Amino acid sequence: MSLGQMLTELIEGLVAGGPAEAVAVMRKLIGDLEAAGIGNNALKAGDTLPDATLIDPFGEPVSIAELGRKGPMIINFYRGGWCPLCNLELRAYQNILGEIEAAGAQLIAVSPQNPDASLSTAEKNQLKFPVLTDPGNGFAKALGISFELPADVIQVHERSGTDLPAINSGAEWVLPIPAVYVVDSDGTILLAHVDSDFSTRLEPAVALAAVRTASPTHS
Repeated sequence: MSLGQMLTELIEGLVAGGPAEAVAVMRKLIGDLEAAGIGNNALKAGDTLPDATLIDPFGEPVSIAELGRKGPMIINFYRGGWCPLCNLELRAYQNILGEIEAAGAQLIAVSPQNPDASLSTAEKNQLKFPVLTDPGNGFAKALGISFELPADVIQVHERSGTDLPAINSGAEWVLPIPAVYVVDSDGTILLAHVDSDFSTRLEPAVALAAVRTASPTHS
């Protein structure tokens, strides 16, 4: 079953079992983000990935530039471990980790949640690749894929007990659009999947095919 099919089944279950008001607010958010053109100015294929310092689950800094020197990368931006769609997506990418590594590439996941939450996400989903924190969404902002949540969406999260400012590394209601960047060993973006409809995600096989076109690692 494809990731898209699994997401469709998951969403149908969430819609059937969730409060009607919350479902309506989330659907409205997707439409509002699309209408506002959120992500339209995001970095795209052919652009150069900016450097950023992320934090690993144990509080240690991780340089994107340093990772890039080790080889091509698939970078998966997800909203957080509280998001069931994101967890499903991360597990789907974990399933092809061996093929990614066989292609000489790396897989990393990035979210604004704090290192403890990142560690919990990795453990819960049995992820064997780096799950990193983007403090204050700085990396996502540099890529043009972050947005501030509107008041009605904040209320939905608060009613469900999802306190994003507490979960995230910065005290703000800001999230990244779920996105996947495939980056060559020289920092060139080979593929950029940015969609303000957070119910859709890039199929792992597409990211794998893109990273297989990357150049050999620079020595």
